[in-house]
Amino acid sequence: MTRQFYSNGKLLLTGEYAVLDGALSCALPTKYGQTLTINEVHSPLLFWTSLDEKGEKWFHTSLHLDLFRNPEVEVSNELENLSASEDKVSEMLFRILLEAKRLNPLFLMEEIGYEVQTTLSFPREWGLGSSSTLINNVAQWAKVDPFALLSKTFNGSGYDIACAQHNHPILYQLKDGEPFIEEIEFNPPFKDALYFVHLNRKQNSREGITRYRDKEFDKETLIKSISDLTKECISCIEISRFKELMNKHEILLADILELTPVKDKLFKDFEGSVKSLGAWGGDFVLAIGDTNTPEYFFKKGYKTVIPYEEMIL
Repeated sequence: MTRQFYSNGKLLLTGEYAVLDGALSCALPTKYGQTLTINEVHSPLLFWTSLDEKGEKWFHTSLHLDLFRNPEVEVSNELENLSASEDKVSEMLFRILLEAKRLNPLFLMEEIGYEVQTTLSFPREWGLGSSSTLINNVAQWAKVDPFALLSKTFNGSGYDIACAQHNHPILYQLKDGEPFIEEIEFNPPFKDALYFVHLNRKQNSREGITRYRDKEFDKETLIKSISDLTKECISCIEISRFKELMNKHEILLADILELTPVKDKLFKDFEGSVKSLGAWGGDFVLAIGDTNTPEYFFKKGYKTVIPYEEMIL
């Protein structure tokens, strides 16, 4: 018996960092994602293989299912061994499966083993959600709440889990710690002028979150400003105003994070606007320009420039 699950990748158009504190944010599910395929085997083992977008294996491990089935087995020893060996991928996978098991005690209790394969449709360094798509897929397999599984493993706002589940742009907001999700029509007439540019480096979002958390500022004012900006952004029909909104968003976060906006840092001579997406300093940025925009970034050494229509569902 073969089972298969799929989850969309994600980009956060507005609300990076502030989404953690309840700001209304606009999130964009991507056409890229991750598939989880499960086959049953006659063995007490779980064989796990992860493939990249080229179909090449980048991770493989096997786990004895007694670790999840037998309460007398000391799983903390296994975690300590994985941590000590610096096998961070195996440690992360083990924690995700263990927490899924705790949320649903019936998970992994069948008297069979599994061959599990994950397949990304985007390069791992793109930062489109290799972890969030994995968590959402495992949650579907284990029949548990993916937001609960996220909070037990990576934490975060959960907008990436919402994107994994939705095939349209969404408004996302945390209200008293609970996710509020609304699918929207985000179809600006200037869509052809929007490009996603990869900065040739992977950003650790947890480091960015820590930096944000360490700052002292008027949280309520930021939340209101970002929420108001998001509302106007999703209904904006004039590219000049959209650029102004994206620039304003950059300035708001730059002041709090005490960081230089990405355009000022890398693309001062770009005639359009550039906005950070997600954790500042890596992954993708949004460039708002014209038909010459890709060539500008190519000449700067940024080879991954994806038009809006090719990236977003």
